Amino acid sequence: MDYGDKLFWLSVVIQRKYAQVCAGFDLTPSQATLLCAVRNEPRRMADLAASLGMTKNALSQLVDRTARRELVGRAGSAQDRRVVMLSVTPAGKVLAEAVYAEVAKRLPEIAKNLDADDQRDFERVATAIVDTSDLSSPASNQSITP
Repeated sequence: MDYGDKLFWLSVVIQRKYAQVCAGFDLTPSQATLLCAVRNEPRRMADLAASLGMTKNALSQLVDRTARRELVGRAGSAQDRRVVMLSVTPAGKVLAEAVYAEVAKRLPEIAKNLDADDQRDFERVATAIVDTSDLSSPASNQSITP
């Protein structure tokens, strides 16, 4: 297997572990990701779609399914009525924090068979990749109050 193959299979290992954690909370991985993405502050739907790499329509459908469980809610912006903000409900916040804590605890298990030095290297490289990746859209730094 070449490097690209290894990265592909690493993504499968991570996704499988993440799906296991999500299933323990009766959430799909997409719902858990959505909750964790808005757990600390409301986000613009358009910015959230860009950050998650989803179309606006796909995000809207995900939000609809998650809102039916009363875990997220939409609100208009006080500054721009065209902007739709998404935030967690109190129940969604509790669930998002629990999922986030469990992911932080269990996802590192994928490196459990590495020796201590390799685990530290893996953490350093994973951190560098995330820190240098563009995970938000340019407009996401503009605050809009719901």
